[in-house]
Amino acid sequence: MSIAYQSDDGVVTLTLDDGKVNAMALPFFEELGAALDRAEAERPIAVVIAGRAGYFSAGLNLKLLPTLPPAELERTTTVFGQTMLRVFTFGVPTIAAITGHAIAGGAFLAFACDERVVADGPYKLHVNEVAIALPLPTFALVIASSVIPRRWQPEAVLHARAYAPDEALARGLVDAVVSPGESVVQAAVQRAGRLAGLDLAAYAAAKRRLRERDVAWALRNLPAEAAGRSERAAV
Repeated sequence: MSIAYQSDDGVVTLTLDDGKVNAMALPFFEELGAALDRAEAERPIAVVIAGRAGYFSAGLNLKLLPTLPPAELERTTTVFGQTMLRVFTFGVPTIAAITGHAIAGGAFLAFACDERVVADGPYKLHVNEVAIALPLPTFALVIASSVIPRRWQPEAVLHARAYAPDEALARGLVDAVVSPGESVVQAAVQRAGRLAGLDLAAYAAAKRRLRERDVAWALRNLPAEAAGRSERAAV
């Protein structure tokens, strides 16, 4: 995975591009973590997370994961959860520029951001884990339920429905659909510009307090879930 870091007029854009489908594995999480470290130090107005044309991210690399030794698989799934929760609680406003398909972990990365704009086209926003027999971890459910309106949660999460951009907008899963002739990344950067007046310290504190109870719950469950153990979640 290659993550390009660009800063213009106080907005940082992180562009994910592995030349394929932006599949996630441990090196991706480490690279994204380093980019977030840099953004955290620079304190921009906002961070835009974008994909490559046609793919925001297809989620975890399901071809690689079954080949990993147990300890490395557990580490990968643990860092996956930690990284998604870091984006979810990041002290700088975040906007997902969904440049194409956002599937499974790619959908959760988009949901972890504070706002989402999606390119119009033959793309899908899809939480598909139930359909492919993968139990959803608590952190993923916490992140998804913060975005997906309650009335649509059974359809989106339990029934694994895939949404076209206009369907995702109608259900409130994204904030805007960008016409094919326009740049979804530029649209996200423009939305970021209106956040210039926010006090970042106050923003970070409010965001943390809004989410800290659910994040603590997710972190408590993460070790057992990453290890593949079935354990009753403590509320």
